Amino acid sequence: MKTIYKRPEVFTDAITTYCGGCGHGIINKLIAELVDEMGFRKNGIICWPIGCSCLADAYYDMDLMMCLHGRAPAVSTGMKRADPSKFILCYQGDGDMVSEGMAEIMHAAIRGEKFTVLFVNNAIYGMTGGQMAPTTLIGQKATTAPYGRMEDTSGYPVQMAELMATMPGVYYSERVAVNSPQNIMKAKKAMKKAFELQMEGKGLTFVEILSMCPTGWSTSPVKATEWVTEKMMPVYPLGVKKDMSEEA
Repeated sequence: MKTIYKRPEVFTDAITTYCGGCGHGIINKLIAELVDEMGFRKNGIICWPIGCSCLADAYYDMDLMMCLHGRAPAVSTGMKRADPSKFILCYQGDGDMVSEGMAEIMHAAIRGEKFTVLFVNNAIYGMTGGQMAPTTLIGQKATTAPYGRMEDTSGYPVQMAELMATMPGVYYSERVAVNSPQNIMKAKKAMKKAFELQMEGKGLTFVEILSMCPTGWSTSPVKATEWVTEKMMPVYPLGVKKDMSEEA
């Protein structure tokens, strides 16, 4: 018999704590596949945030660190500067990055730090109770916005991939999604390119990933995947926002 797929070797036997239908599990699997395929297990460090993925340091048999809320870019900066040969992955959610840690990611981009950021955007605070996040859509309901987000009181959703693309220190910025098999394949391709550019010593590489949160959205996993397509993608269009390797 021919083996067509096997579980990534970097995974431990720990059971994940993600809700059914959550996109974090898909993204974590893609990371594990790339860590194995690209040989980062012995020479890589993943910085995890406060949020639904905060327990992911138990899922991988490699060097990892859980950082304070929003501070993963600062920790990643120190690690990469201490040893530029290391693969450093900074994993963040929308509340963690765009609320508590907005200054951290902006200044890492301003400085052109040479690590990779995976930004998981599910438009809600998932772990702490479904509160409105900086990425919550106009009209989207949350526990702190029971009538839906209103722009006159809460402003507009932050488009991080586009914002990062304006920064001279950012070498690559792309937005992908994990709501369909086709988009998952595209997400893995974008992640791999970001990882490769990091190891070539380029500037900061940034991949925003639209992800499902059925629990935070109070819906089913199937409806959540549809919501990403119908509601999130018009506000957060997929695609490459900046790629300096194409300009060279």
